[in-house]
Amino acid sequence: MNSPNTRGRRLWRGRPEDAPWVRPAFLGLLLATAALYLWNLSASGYANSFYSAAVQAGSQSWKAFFFGSLDAANAITVDKPPAALWPMALSVRLFGLGSWQILVPEVLMGVGTVAVLYAAVRRRFGAGAGLIAGVVLALTPVAALMFRFNNPDALLALLMTVAVYCVLRALELDGGAARWLAWAGVALGFAFLAKTLQAFLILPVLALVYVVCAPGGLARRLGRLGLGGLALLVSAGWWVALVELWPASSRPYVGGSQNNSFLELTFGYNGLGRLNGDEVGSVGGGGRGGGPGGMSVDLPAGAEPPTLGRGGGWGETGIGRMFDDQVGGQISWLLPAALLLLVAGLVVTWRASRTDTARAAFLVWGGSLLMTTGVFSFMAGIFHEYYTVAMAPYVAALIGMGAAVLWEERTRFPASAALAAAVAVTAVWGWVLLGRTPDWQPWLRWAVLVAGCSAALALPIAVRLTRGAHRLGLVAAGLGLVAGLAGPFAYTLATLADGHQGSIVTAGPAGMAGPGGMRGGPGNGRMFFVEGPGQGGQGQRQGQFPGGGQGAGQFPGGGQAPGGGQGGGQAPGGQAPGGQAPGGQAPGGQAPGGQAPATGGENQRGGPGGMGGLLDGADVGAEAERKLLADADAYTWVAAAIGAQNAASYQLATEKPVMAIGGFNGSDPSPTLAQFKQYVAEGRIHYFIASGGGMGGGGAGSAITSWVEDTFEKVTVDGVTFYDLTSKN
Repeated sequence: MNSPNTRGRRLWRGRPEDAPWVRPAFLGLLLATAALYLWNLSASGYANSFYSAAVQAGSQSWKAFFFGSLDAANAITVDKPPAALWPMALSVRLFGLGSWQILVPEVLMGVGTVAVLYAAVRRRFGAGAGLIAGVVLALTPVAALMFRFNNPDALLALLMTVAVYCVLRALELDGGAARWLAWAGVALGFAFLAKTLQAFLILPVLALVYVVCAPGGLARRLGRLGLGGLALLVSAGWWVALVELWPASSRPYVGGSQNNSFLELTFGYNGLGRLNGDEVGSVGGGGRGGGPGGMSVDLPAGAEPPTLGRGGGWGETGIGRMFDDQVGGQISWLLPAALLLLVAGLVVTWRASRTDTARAAFLVWGGSLLMTTGVFSFMAGIFHEYYTVAMAPYVAALIGMGAAVLWEERTRFPASAALAAAVAVTAVWGWVLLGRTPDWQPWLRWAVLVAGCSAALALPIAVRLTRGAHRLGLVAAGLGLVAGLAGPFAYTLATLADGHQGSIVTAGPAGMAGPGGMRGGPGNGRMFFVEGPGQGGQGQRQGQFPGGGQGAGQFPGGGQAPGGGQGGGQAPGGQAPGGQAPGGQAPGGQAPGGQAPATGGENQRGGPGGMGGLLDGADVGAEAERKLLADADAYTWVAAAIGAQNAASYQLATEKPVMAIGGFNGSDPSPTLAQFKQYVAEGRIHYFIASGGGMGGGGAGSAITSWVEDTFEKVTVDGVTFYDLTSKN
C-alpha cells in the first residue's frame, strides 16, 4: 500500500508522463478560483431571498427539502425543481443559516466546473489548452457572478459540463462507452431537476455527434445512446413521478403552475412559454395583466399591460442579442474569438477520420455553444442576462482547444493568421465593450486595444522566425492572451467587489447597461415601478426597472410602489403634475420639491421596514421581527404575504414559516380565498403583511387582500401594515 507521503507526492506531481509544472499549475488554478470566488462573498447576504427561503425551509423540514417548498409548513414550492436547493439546504442544516452557508456550495460548484472543463479539454488537447480554458471560464464575468449566487444556474452549468465530459469520454471508446453515456444521462437528468428543459438544450448536439463520430457499428452506437437516454429518464423522472403521483392534498402547491402540476410548469411557464412568450402567470402571459419581472398586477378594463425595456418585455431578440448593451458585458468578451476558433479547428481537422476525437470535441463544444446561443438570442419569453453562464464553459473550451490546435500548426501562415485574427478581434471587441462604461477605468480599453493589436501583428512574424521563433511566439501569444482577458478580468473584479441581491442580477461595474437602461449600482436586481396617470388626473411617477434603467411601460391606476426607502432617481422631466406623487406622498416620505423618487439606490432594499418588491425582499425591522416571533410556535405560519420575495424576507429574519400567497409572482391560485379563510379560522396564520399598491397578485391574492382589509384590525409596524388575523374589526 502507498504511504500518505507517497499519495501526497502523487497528488502534487500528477501523472508520471506529465511535465513537472502540469499538476501544480492545475491545483493552483483551482485554489486561485476558489480564493477569487470566496472573496467578499458575504456582501451578497442572502442573495436571492426567494431561493434562500426555500433553502432555510429545506434545512428544517425534509418534506420541504424534497419538494423545494418555500416554507417549512409546505404551502407552495419554488417555480423550479429542487435539485439546486439540496446542496445549500444540507449546508444550512449542518452549519446553520447564513450567507456563507448558502453561497459556499455555489462557489464549490464553480471550482468543480473549472476542474471538469480542464479535464475535458486536457485529455485531447494538452494541459496548456486545459489551463487556458479553465482561466477563461473562471474570469468570465457572468460565471464569477453566478458561481457566487444561489440561483439554479450554477448547478446547471456544472452538470452540463459534466455531461459533455462524459460524452467526450464515450467518443474515445468502443468498449465501455455505454457506461460513460449512462453517466452523461444521469448528469443531464439532474440538470433537468435543477432548471427543467434548459438542461436539454444541448441534448440534440450530444446525441447527433455521438451517432456520427463514435466508434463501432451504427446499431451499437444507437443501442448505447438508448442506454444513456434511459439513464436520463430515470435520473430525472423519479422525482417527477413522485410529485405527480403524490396526493395533491398532502403536498405543497407546485409554484409557477396554474393547475398544481409540475408537468404543466415544465412545458408551460418553464418550457414553451420561455420560447414564445406565452407564460401564464408572468408578464402579460396568458392574457393576464403583467408587470416587470414576472409581476402580476390588477389592470383596469381595456388597459394594456406594461412592457420592459426595448423590443418587448425582455429585450430585443435577434442574432445580435448576445452582443448588445445588456448582455455583451456578461459573456461576449471572447465569443467572437470562440466562433472563429471553432471554424479554424474544424478546418484543421476536416480531413481526419470519422472517429477523430479532436474534431468530435469541436463539434460537441461548438454545437453546444451555437444551440444555446441561438435559443437565448431568439427566445421571446423571460430572459435574464445571467442565463448566459450556461454558455461560459463552451466559450472557454473553444478558446483553449482552438488556441492549442492553431499553435501546433503555427508555422503554416493560415494557422498563425487565424490565431492573430482571434487575438485582434478579441482586442477590438474588448475595446467596444469597455467603451460602454466610458467613465470606468477609461485607460483600460486603450491598453487592451494596443496590446491586443500589437500581439496580433507580431504573431505571424514571430512564429516564422528561424531563430528564437518559439520564445518570441510565446511572448506574442502570451501578450494576446493577457490583452484578451484584461477586460473580463476587470469586470469580474468589479463584480466581486459588490454584493448582488434580488432576482435579476448582472455582472460588471456599476453604471453598465442593464435591462431597459443603465445599471443602478451595487446590489442591483431591485424592482422599480413606473406609474402612469392615476385615477382622477393624479400625477405620474416614473422610476427605474431592474438595473436602474428607465422602463417604457406604465401601471395604470396609480398606487404606491413597494419599497419604503427613497432612492436617487426622479420622475423624468422633474416634478410630477400636481407637485407630488399620487396620494400626496411617495412611499417612504414625500420627495424633495414634490419630485417622486425612484426606489433603489445602491444596495437599497426598500429602506428600513420597507416593503419588498416582486424581485427583491424587504428589510425587516426589529419591531416587526419581535412581533412575528411572539407566540410563533402556536401558529403554522407566523404570517402570510403576497408574493414570495416579500414573504421570504420575513421568513429569513425569523426562521419561521411565512406563507407566500400566489408564489413568486403572487399570481398562482394558491391558496384560494376559501382555503385561506379556513387556515385563519383554524388559527394557523397569525398576521397578514400588506403589500404595496398594484401588488394584489390578481385573482385569489386580490380577494384575500380585500377580505383581510375588511375583516381584521391593522397596525403599522416599522412602516409596514400588519393585520392581526386573530383580532377582527
